[in-house]
Amino acid sequence: MLVKPSVYVETSLASYLAAWPSESVITAAHQSLTHQWWQARRAAFDLYISELVLLEARAGDPDAASRRLAMLAGIPVLESTVAAETLTERILRASLVPSKARADAAHIAIAAVHGMDYLLTWNCRHIANAVTRKRIDQLLRGAGYEAPVLCTPEELLEE
Repeated sequence: MLVKPSVYVETSLASYLAAWPSESVITAAHQSLTHQWWQARRAAFDLYISELVLLEARAGDPDAASRRLAMLAGIPVLESTVAAETLTERILRASLVPSKARADAAHIAIAAVHGMDYLLTWNCRHIANAVTRKRIDQLLRGAGYEAPVLCTPEELLEE
């Protein structure tokens, strides 16, 4: 039986899927790519989220939160374990993610601890960042984890 690759869906995907079309050309393009991936490619992967994703998705405007949570409904939830907390701290201590972005470090740690193949995000500042990606991979491997591929939906659109 063919095993599907696993994808940790970070909160920004639900935000882009549930948001009204943006007036920003870049954001609108990201929203469009996210919808394309969601409709055409998500079935090729086993999707996972975490309690942190649900917590972030619940925040803000109640109508938008309701739409985000509807997008995430039915996706299996990964636990934030002691190992994930420890790894989050290592990421922060290494300054790979700034301390003010603790949640971003936690997304990376949860995905790594649970052996996800991909971490799918539009957070290119702290997660899918070409400058820090190699250092994050090295830290995760040094901690005994295989690093998930940190990427955007555009990167997983290919068949």
